[in-house]
Order: sequence, then structure tokens, then C-alpha cells
Amino acid sequence: MKFKNLIILISIFFVLTGCQTIKKKSDSIAEKENQKYGKFVGNNIDELNIELGKPTDSFLNETGNNVFVYKSKKYGISCERKFEVNQKNIIVSFSSSGCI
Repeated sequence: MKFKNLIILISIFFVLTGCQTIKKKSDSIAEKENQKYGKFVGNNIDELNIELGKPTDSFLNETGNNVFVYKSKKYGISCERKFEVNQKNIIVSFSSSGCI
């Protein structure tokens, strides 16, 4: 009985440790993503088009700004980057989801 409880506790420890490692790695990747593409905020949309090419999709948001969407897949995981552009063609915000 005690041996079984010990095995269960050790298993729980390894699962929790593994989850924490994955979270640290994903946070690190997200930080690199924000640094790489966050540099476009405040710049003209032309620089983004040179770097990433034509967007996959675009639409007007509720504030009247254009939102350019770039979609890709890596290891079967969908990545979506969104850049909000004002009427002066200046990038005002950036967000991403699922990008590794």
C-alpha cells in the first residue's frame, strides 16, 4: 500500500515538473516572437510587407483600422499573427497566437 502511494506521488511530481518545463519553453518562444514582430509597431506597413509578404487575410476592425492577418502552420500547429494598421499606414499593434 505504501509503495503504491510512493509510486503515485513520484508520478505526480514528474508530470508537474514536465508541465512547468513546457510552460517555460512556450513563454520563452512567445517572448522571442513578441520581440521579433513587435519591432514593426510604429513603422510603416511597407516594412512588414517586405518581411512577411502579402497577408493571408485582412479586415476592418471596430475602430476603422485595417487588421492584416498572416497564417502559417508549423509541426501541424496553426500560427496566426495580426497587425493592426491605422489610416496613415502605421502599425499600431501586434498579436500572435499558436506560434512556436
